[in-house]
Amino acid sequence: MSRALFWHRRDLRIEDNAGLYKALKSGQKIIPVFIFDKTILDHLPKDDQRVLFIYNILVGLKNTYRQYGSDIEVVFGIPQEEIPKLCRKYSATHVFINRDYEPAAILRDQIVLDKLKLQGVEFIGSKDQVIFEKNEVTKDDGKPYTIYTPYARKWKAKLTQYHLKSYPTLKYLDGLMQFNNEMLSLSDLGFDSMELQQIPTSETQINIIENYHELRDTPSKRGTSRLGIHLRFGTISIRQLALKAFQINEKYLNELIWRDFYQMIMFHFPNTVDRAFKPQYDRIVWENNESHYKAWCEGITGYPLVDAGMRELNQTGFMHNRVRMVVASFLTKHLLIDWRWGERYFAEKLLDFDLASNIGGWQWAAGCGCDAAPYFRVFNPMAQQIKFDPDYTYIKQWVTEFGTSSYPEPIIEHKYARERVLARFKTALQ
Repeated sequence: MSRALFWHRRDLRIEDNAGLYKALKSGQKIIPVFIFDKTILDHLPKDDQRVLFIYNILVGLKNTYRQYGSDIEVVFGIPQEEIPKLCRKYSATHVFINRDYEPAAILRDQIVLDKLKLQGVEFIGSKDQVIFEKNEVTKDDGKPYTIYTPYARKWKAKLTQYHLKSYPTLKYLDGLMQFNNEMLSLSDLGFDSMELQQIPTSETQINIIENYHELRDTPSKRGTSRLGIHLRFGTISIRQLALKAFQINEKYLNELIWRDFYQMIMFHFPNTVDRAFKPQYDRIVWENNESHYKAWCEGITGYPLVDAGMRELNQTGFMHNRVRMVVASFLTKHLLIDWRWGERYFAEKLLDFDLASNIGGWQWAAGCGCDAAPYFRVFNPMAQQIKFDPDYTYIKQWVTEFGTSSYPEPIIEHKYARERVLARFKTALQ
C-alpha cells in the first residue's frame, strides 16, 4: 500500500482536522510528522514558553497516536529540506497539509512544492484554521474587503451549517501507518527545561462565551476565553468554537470573524507585514524616543492602565484585549513611536501571538490599517481606566506601588501628546 505524510503545522490535534481527514480518506498509509523549524527557533529565547507549549502538546499527540499503534515523527531542521527527506525515508507519494496564509509560510510551501514535484510527490492542501479563506468572502466585484463591517456582514450571509461541520477524523485512524520512534528532548532543540505557565485548556468555556458580551471589556474579570494560543497552534478546532459561538453569543462570533478578516488581509496584502496598509501613513515622522519606549516596555509610563497591561504581558505572556488597544494607542499616538516597534515587542512576548492579528491590531491602533475610523481617534488612558477599571482592581493587581510615592509621574502630558500627534499626522497625510 502506498504511503503519505501528514505534516502537522498550525493544527496540533487529531480530532476535526481537515487535512488529516483528507489524508486518512485517501486510502494510503499515513505517517504524521512535525518539524520544529530551525530558522524560527534559532531566533527565540531559550526559555520561550511557546516552544514548551508546542513541545508538551506534541508529547500528548505522540501518546494519542501510539494508542492507535502509530506515532508522530518529530524533527528539528529546515522544513524545505526535511519534508523531501522524510518522503524519501518513507517512500511517500503524497504530502497532506493544512494551508497557512502568512507570506513566509506561503513562500516555504512553494519551495517544498517545487522540490516534491521533482521527486514525483504530490502536495495537497486543505482549509482548516479559518472558516473562510482567500477569495471565499469578497465584494460583489470579486475584490477583497478592506473594511471589517461589510466583510462580517457578507461572512455571516455566506455561513451555513456545512462550514461549521466537524471532520470525523477519529473514524479513520486505522489508516495510520504502524511505526514507533523516540521523541526529541528540549535540549535537542537547544531549549532549557522549564515549567509551563498556567494556560487555560482548549476545552470551550461555555460560561465565558455566554457572558462574553457583558464582561469582555473588564480587565479585572475573567471575561475572555483566552483560547488565542489554542487557535494559533490549532489545538482547538475553529469550526467547533465558531459553532458554539454561533449558538450562544454573536459578539464572540464577531471576534472569530475578525480573525478570519485579518488572515484574509494578510493573504491579499502581504506587504502589510512591515508596511502600512494605507501607504500614506508610511510618511509619518515618528519620534521613536528610546527612553520612552523603554518605559512603555517596562510599564513605568505613569499611566496606570498602560503600566498594568505591560506588566501583565511581561509576567504572564498575556494581556487583556481592551488593554491591548490602550497600550498600542498610547505607544503610537501619545509617544509617537512607530507601530512596528510595538508589534515586534508583542510578537516576542505574547503566548497567543498570531502574525495576521498582531499586525492588524497594531495598524488599527496606529490608524494606518483596515479601519473606517480616521487617524484622530486617540484613546485617553485615564478615561479608559475610569470606564473599564473604575475601582483600580486590575491596576492594583499588576502595579503594586500604585498610589505611593514610588509610582512615577506621567512621562508625557495627555493634552500635549494628543495635539502633537494630530498635527504630525495631519502634516504627513496632506
